[in-house]
Amino acid sequence: MARGVIFDVDGTLIDSNDAHAHAWVDALCEYGHDVDFARIRPLIGMGGDKLLPEVIGVTEDSPEGKAISGRRGDVFRLRHLSELRPFPKARELLEELGRRRIRRVVATSASEEDMKVLLEQAGVGDLMDETVTHDDVDRSKPDPDIVATALAKVGLRPEQAMLVGDTPYDVEAALRAGVPPIGVRSGGWRDNDLHGAVAVFDDVSELCAHLDDVLLSKRLAKVG
Repeated sequence: MARGVIFDVDGTLIDSNDAHAHAWVDALCEYGHDVDFARIRPLIGMGGDKLLPEVIGVTEDSPEGKAISGRRGDVFRLRHLSELRPFPKARELLEELGRRRIRRVVATSASEEDMKVLLEQAGVGDLMDETVTHDDVDRSKPDPDIVATALAKVGLRPEQAMLVGDTPYDVEAALRAGVPPIGVRSGGWRDNDLHGAVAVFDDVSELCAHLDDVLLSKRLAKVG
């Protein structure tokens, strides 16, 4: 039986991936960078430390990078946040894990400020035992730092946990940390994009319906 479940937020608990991509497009445009939505959208799930060098060759900790990242956050929270909705059964899944005394941990490439408002908008902020964001580590997903820090915060070994996420970056980060990844299609990725996940579900609602099978699956202990 798994003793902890590590959750991505965007595209996993709340339907926010498109909103993040639009916010990046708008912020980049304001600073003179014309980047298509289609170029940004597949990169959602990475932090700005990965996205900005990939898209415009600017580091996140440079003056321009800091300005763009800050503006993206403002645009996201002011223009998009209020329209976002959690995926069905997100709260029910977290409540059920709590009833089973399974630790619930956030591990997101988002900033701490974004994470807090996203969890509140999803109606699950009161259900998390620990949180880890891009602000807590040097490298965002797909590097394993966020997942490893999440494990350390709840005192679990990799084989005692699993990670639920919607992007290839979640899967890679989990595998590199030795944690079995569970994929969800709700973020817009296909099954072959989530290669390496021990199981893939449509969304957290379907995961909730199969929770016993997932928590007790012998396959999970073999990953990593």
